[in-house]
Amino acid sequence: MQIDPSATPVPEVYQYLVGVVTPRPIAWVTTLSPDGLVNLAPFSFFNAFGANPPVVVFSPTLRRDGTKKDTLLNLERLGEFVVHAAVAPLAEVVNLTSKEVAAEVSEVDLAGLTTVPSVKVRPPRVKDAPVAMECVVRQIVSCGTGPIAANLVIGEVVMLHVADEVLDGKGGVDPRKLRTVARLGGAFWCHTSDLFELKRP
Repeated sequence: MQIDPSATPVPEVYQYLVGVVTPRPIAWVTTLSPDGLVNLAPFSFFNAFGANPPVVVFSPTLRRDGTKKDTLLNLERLGEFVVHAAVAPLAEVVNLTSKEVAAEVSEVDLAGLTTVPSVKVRPPRVKDAPVAMECVVRQIVSCGTGPIAANLVIGEVVMLHVADEVLDGKGGVDPRKLRTVARLGGAFWCHTSDLFELKRP
């Protein structure tokens, strides 16, 4: 089978794309509205792209009606956010915060979560998340217009919070303790608990 994106409906292109680019880590992002309302949403177009300075990139795509999501609007106005690790014990809650709700509704309240103040940015952190990265926006790159068009948010990590219980005791994070989850195609998710090691040559 061959798929020409220029001749295929956008929703079909999206389904094939997220079905083959797997697993995708999840950025669970808090932002603040101009009125101080905390927005919390998960994004599976996400990864880390450098360490000097530490940089993460995620994409709040446009909605299927072509409008901007609250996260993107907040970032355009404030330029600060916090990325949390999506972990197995919180998977149901992470999924719940993907629900499209009115702009005046906080997903933090919807999910019954508690936040704590960040150190260097104004959006707060989710208290129960074992990892949180405070970030400032370096650039937002829009790629296309219309439904599901990408908006690459390039953020510099200015503060990193890692819970002691997920550390390996050797200066790193133990993936067996962190237990992140990731997105596949459709409604499928996966655990990162089936591990194997390969030493770099």
